[in-house]
Amino acid sequence: MDYEGELALVIGRRVKSWPQERWLDALAGVCCANDVTARDLQKKDGQFARAKSFDTFCPLGPAIAAGLDPSDLAIETRVNGDVRQSSRTSHMVFSPAFLVAYISRMMTLLPGDLILTGTPAGVGPLSAGDRVEVEIENVGVLANRVVAAQLS
Repeated sequence: MDYEGELALVIGRRVKSWPQERWLDALAGVCCANDVTARDLQKKDGQFARAKSFDTFCPLGPAIAAGLDPSDLAIETRVNGDVRQSSRTSHMVFSPAFLVAYISRMMTLLPGDLILTGTPAGVGPLSAGDRVEVEIENVGVLANRVVAAQLS
């Protein structure tokens, strides 16, 4: 499993073919996300669906920050206190404005839908016992511990 610290956009209204210049009006807010990925399954399957869809993957939080323009915020991911990712949301491949407009042209977005905006360089593996923290400026710190699966 790999960590991927990301900014999550939380949609706040019905959005269809939304104009890029009004993208902030589509949001209820933003939060931190850890888009956990099982790389072995991603490589085996050749796509992402199963590799990102297990129970407990993609923790979010610590709360939804409303009224914030997330276009240029510091984002940092730490594993066991060591900085593994450090960048700004303005350095992502696709801007939040582009993502809202682009995705809403293909599908209707509804209140509560999430758009994860991509991860900075520095993605890496996790082991049982690791503590992961995703921190985004003016949003907060999402912290969680990796626990080995309990098979029944």
